[in-house]
Amino acid sequence: MAAPPLGRLVLTHLLVALFGMGSWAAINGIWVELPVVVKDLPEGWSLPSYLSVLVALGNLGLLVVTLWRRLAPGKSEQAPIQVVQALSVVGTALLAPLWHHVAPVAGQLHSVAFLTLALVLALACCASNVTFLPFLSHLPPPFLRSFFLGQGLSALLPCVLALVQGVGHLECLPAPNSGTLWLPHDFPERFPASTFFWMLTALLVTSAAAFQGLLLLLPSPPSVPTAGPESDLQVRAPRVEEEEEEEEELEEEALPLRESPSQATGATASPDPEAHGLLPVHRACLLGLLAVTNALTNGVLPAVQSFSCLPYGRLAYHLAVVLGSAANPLACFLAMGVLCRSLAGLGGLSVLGMLFGAYLMALAVLSPCPPLVGTSAGVVLVVLSWVLCLGVFSYVKVAASSLLHGGGRPALLAAGVAIQVGSLLGAVAMFPPTSIYHVFRSGKDCVDQCGP
Repeated sequence: MAAPPLGRLVLTHLLVALFGMGSWAAINGIWVELPVVVKDLPEGWSLPSYLSVLVALGNLGLLVVTLWRRLAPGKSEQAPIQVVQALSVVGTALLAPLWHHVAPVAGQLHSVAFLTLALVLALACCASNVTFLPFLSHLPPPFLRSFFLGQGLSALLPCVLALVQGVGHLECLPAPNSGTLWLPHDFPERFPASTFFWMLTALLVTSAAAFQGLLLLLPSPPSVPTAGPESDLQVRAPRVEEEEEEEEELEEEALPLRESPSQATGATASPDPEAHGLLPVHRACLLGLLAVTNALTNGVLPAVQSFSCLPYGRLAYHLAVVLGSAANPLACFLAMGVLCRSLAGLGGLSVLGMLFGAYLMALAVLSPCPPLVGTSAGVVLVVLSWVLCLGVFSYVKVAASSLLHGGGRPALLAAGVAIQVGSLLGAVAMFPPTSIYHVFRSGKDCVDQCGP
């Protein structure tokens, strides 16, 4: 059968990338918009802690998808994907007009609309982890790489929008008839948060439209295609011979999407009893690294980011959030080209990340009067520490997951459990000190709390 036109291959890669872009764009967009909305919502500097817990609770979406598969075995992923995309589009669209609405809860004002919609979006994003990839399992490995590129865009594009939006700055002006009282005067961003959420909705609509385009472009039901470079989208006839099917399977297995455990350790394809004997120890260490790094990056550190950055100003918080979020996909791209396979090397990188994390935690504890407050050096140090901390930990997570990939499905399942459990424990552990007991102190606009 003749190879499909080059234009069709390029279009399919583009649609797959746009499809992957919608996986986590909603939650990533909310994170990078926190520096803009935190000053207007009643949770104040504790808002990131609330969001960390909600994202962790979003893992209930995984349970819903698992239940659906139990009740409807053998069904395609089309219906749950469309539900996930609909929730993402509707939830983000509702954020645009409703994000600033508050209501009393237990005698205190809370941003009920913002937090409720954030939970809905977290459920959708977490569910996308177990619905999007199975749909693409019918495509050759090159299209999976396009999907992961799209997932990187789900973090980068909201960061670009946030950088274009900028962050408002605060000026303290003297009050009339008072020489000691200063009043805050806010200068707004280039465009408001509502516009940002509408633009984020447009990205999600584009991703949903790309999925519909894939449904029209790909055969239904999708059949396993030939994996040769000249036949990425070739559809096999139903009367294909068994020998040809076996040759196709061998060709697919030869593609470098997955490495066997022996390839991951630089050995030959023959079984190595000694390597298998060391595998449980290495696997336990890698799972421990995944659990700890995800607890720090998805729970502990995000909960105190506002306390470590806002004493240095809104610009410092804005840059730390946006550039830190952009460091995640950039570290993933780096790992695709340069992958550290040494357990000692990953451990050393983890220690380096923890040193940056300890510095940031110390700044949060000392809030609202950390060292170098009010200086450019303090701003540079806190932003650089956040970028390097999140970048190093992101690289460690990708490298550890890649090494566990060689252990097959059980190792990947254990990796998923370690990631989710670590994230949940980190977020839950930090919620009481930040939002209930107020161990970390917030600053006040135009009030000098660091004087003698």
